[in-house]
Formats: sequence, C-alpha cells, structure tokens
Amino acid sequence: MAVATTTGVSFELTDDQKEFRDLAHEFAEKEIRPVAAQADRDSKLPIDLIRKGWDTGLMNLHVPEQYGGAGLNSFEGVLVMEELAWGCSGIATSMEANGLGAAPVIIAGTEAQKEKYLGMLADNFAFAAFGLTEPGAGSDVSGIQTTATLSEDGTHYLLNGSKTFITNAELANWITIFAMTDKSAGHRGLTAFIVDVKSLDGTVVDGYTCEKHMEKLGQRASPTNAIAFQDVVIPVENRIGAEGEGFKIAMKTLDSTRPGVGGMATGVARAALEYAMAYAVERVQFGLPIAMNQGVNFMIADMATNIEAARLLTWRGAWLHDQGERATLQSSHAKRFSADICMEAATNAVQIFGGYGYTNEYPVEKLMRDAKIFQIYEGTSQIQRLVIAKELLMPRG
Repeated sequence: MAVATTTGVSFELTDDQKEFRDLAHEFAEKEIRPVAAQADRDSKLPIDLIRKGWDTGLMNLHVPEQYGGAGLNSFEGVLVMEELAWGCSGIATSMEANGLGAAPVIIAGTEAQKEKYLGMLADNFAFAAFGLTEPGAGSDVSGIQTTATLSEDGTHYLLNGSKTFITNAELANWITIFAMTDKSAGHRGLTAFIVDVKSLDGTVVDGYTCEKHMEKLGQRASPTNAIAFQDVVIPVENRIGAEGEGFKIAMKTLDSTRPGVGGMATGVARAALEYAMAYAVERVQFGLPIAMNQGVNFMIADMATNIEAARLLTWRGAWLHDQGERATLQSSHAKRFSADICMEAATNAVQIFGGYGYTNEYPVEKLMRDAKIFQIYEGTSQIQRLVIAKELLMPRG
C-alpha cells in the first residue's frame, strides 16, 4: 500500500503485498491463461480451476480473517484483481464475484449474518452473488420493481420479482437482493436482504428460478443469468440493515468495489499492451518492424501512459477506502478512466495486429470483446461521469 512517510509519499509495495500480487500473477499465468481461450469459446466457467483458486486463497479476498477469509484490504485486492484479469477477465470476474455479493454483509450485516454467510464462503467452496439490476432498472435504481412484503406476524418477508445480468447466479448459494419494501418512497423504499437460494448440497429453495444462461459478447467464461422469485420466504433476520437503507448500502458497496473493477480493467489493458508490443517488434512491413512506424509506436506509448494513470487512480480510490474515508469521487474516477482506457487499449491492440487481430487465432480480439463490459457493469461510464460531476459541483459538507 502507498505509505505516507516523513519525506513524502511512497508508492513502494510491502513485501507481503508483492508476495500476494506475485501469487496472483503466477496463478494467472500458469492456470488461467492456458484455458482462457477454450473457456471463452465454450462460454463455460472452468470450475476445477475456480476450485484451485479457492484452495490457493485467491477468492474471498476481503472476507475478514475472523470469518475465515484472506482479510485483504481494498488496496491489496486491487493488486490481485489486476493480475487475475491479466490472465482472463471473465474467469477473474467469477473468482471475485463473491466479494461483490459479500460486500453489503461486510458493510452493514449483523455479527450473526457475518458468521453464517461469510463463514459459508470461507469454509466451503460456496458462492454468493449480488442482485441489484432488473430488466427495467439498470442505472435507475429507483425503478426497481422487485418487492419484499413483511408478513403480518413480522417473522418473514415474501420476495417477488426478477433480476438480470447476475454474475454467478447459477452457482450461487445465497444472493444479496435489493427489493422495495415501500414502493411509494422511491429509492428510500429500497431494502437489502440475504436470500438463500441453494443449499450446499444443491437443493434449490421453493419459488426461486435461475433462468437462462446469457450468451455474451465478452467475458464469456463468467456465467451470467436472469433470476426470478415467486413468494420466496426471507426470515426477517436476513434483512441487512433497516428497511429503507438498501440504497445507501448499495452505493457504499459500489464505492468499495469500483476500484477493484478499475484494477481488472487495468489488467486487461496491460495484457493488450504486452501483446501489441511483442507483435509490433516481430511484424515486419516495408523491411522494418512495424514498431518503428510512428503511427504504431505512438499508440503503444499512449497505451502505456494511460495504463500507468489508471493504476494510480485505482490505487488512490482503494487507499482512501482503506482509510475509512468517503471515496465516491475517487472510485468513480478510477472506474470510469480505467474502463475507457481499457477499451481503447484493446481496440488499438487489434489495430496493431491488423487483419490477424480480427481473428480468434490471436488473443487480442478476445481482449477487445472482454474490455467492453467494463464500460457498462457496476455503473456505466456515463453514470460515472454523472457521479463525478455531482461530487464536484454539489460536494457534501
């Protein structure tokens, strides 16, 4: 982590941080990259590989040690996620989706909820998911139609509605669901719940349906599903926070996870740069390597500068979060910039490869497809700009 000293600011990583980053890089290089292309073609997550990641300690990064997790802070998580996404961002997304599902529990859960549900992830090869987006409510959270109705005796809620674009839904044992408990209150009527959907032995709860496996442009190895609930019973003790606190919990969650997404985008951009550099040196046209062409080497220079800038933005956003400070602005800076330069870097890599880059015989076309989702999920680049403008023009306090 960047550490303040008496003479200024240091960007030197600690030995432990370097060790964890190197562990993630080795796993990405030796385990992820050899299977990434096939997983993309098959649109299927290599579950045995994910199990290796769990055994290695590269999942459940932010689950505190007292509940059996790695206990990494946000900064250290960014280091790991950059390396895993350098290997394959689809596989990395599914490896780290537990972090998104668990974040609301870490942020606002009771001690009993943390012991049960975080412990489940750490002690078993189990999965969590995050259920916010709906077919008619993506960026507009106030448009959520899923409802949770409290029973007359106050012991449970009945959950009805649907969610879509849910990472790892077909694997999930429990999902953090955001539902309206008071539709008349807009986003102030949103409440968060832990919803058990599948036991460890594979039994699916009554009223829950995991619908179609979505065929996607990129990150095809990561399963994404639509899900539906019909009178699913949620014990009242599975509510996270009070009624009406769901919007606040969701926004805090995204503030905490966006630097990690920025780290993943940086990893994909770095992979694109490395492939482009190697090809530019090897590819000869007009008697010279194309790397000698200013039109090519300027693209490579810009890619490299943008990657350095993206990494520093993600580091700052994560570091601020670790200090317990509100990092909404910095997290949006990190996510927006990293996503956009990732798409640009992947597109430029395809351009440098020329016609070969447009074929699946070379890895850069996959990187270009994978890159696009970073500008969409966990808040589009346009939403990030809105957040940034609001933070600058209407600052709190």
